Amino acid sequence: MDATAELIAELSAHHFNIAVAESLTGGLLVAELVRIPGASAVVRGGVVAYDTALKRSLLRVDSSVLNVHGPVHADVAKQMASGVRTLLAVNDVRADIGVSTTGVAGPGPAEGHPAGTVFIGLSKGTGSWAVPLQLTGDRDEIRAETVRQSIDAVRALIARGDAE
Repeated sequence: MDATAELIAELSAHHFNIAVAESLTGGLLVAELVRIPGASAVVRGGVVAYDTALKRSLLRVDSSVLNVHGPVHADVAKQMASGVRTLLAVNDVRADIGVSTTGVAGPGPAEGHPAGTVFIGLSKGTGSWAVPLQLTGDRDEIRAETVRQSIDAVRALIARGDAE
C-alpha cells in the first residue's frame, strides 16, 4: 500500500475529512489524494490559490501577514490550512483537517526566497502548524516532493492524536 492510500485509509478510520489549499503545487496534492479509490468519502476538495490576492480573499490569510512577509511564510501556510477548512465547510461544519502548500518551486528565486523554500500548513481542531522545508531539485521535483512531504505531514498529524 502506498503512503497516499494509507492516508486515505487513516482518514476513513478516524472519520476525518480533509480540505486542501495549494499554491506552488497547483492542484497536484488534491490530485494525488483523489487518485485513491474511495477518496471521495474523506476529501472535501481543494483550492488552488496561486495568486496572493486569492490567499487573502478566499482563504482569509491576514493582509498584514502578507504585506510584511509575502506569500512564502510559515504563518501564511498555517492560515491557508485553517482558511480552507472554513471555505470548504459543509452545512456550516468545517473540514476536520486542512493542509496547504506555499513556496518557491523555481527555477529561480521568488519573493526573496531561493527555489525550494516551501511551507506546508496543517490545521486540526483549534491548532495550526507549519512544516518548513528547503528542497532541492528542479521545479517538477520540488513540487512532487512537496506533495510527498504533505502526505507524510498529514499522516503524522493524525498519528499524534487529539492530544495536540
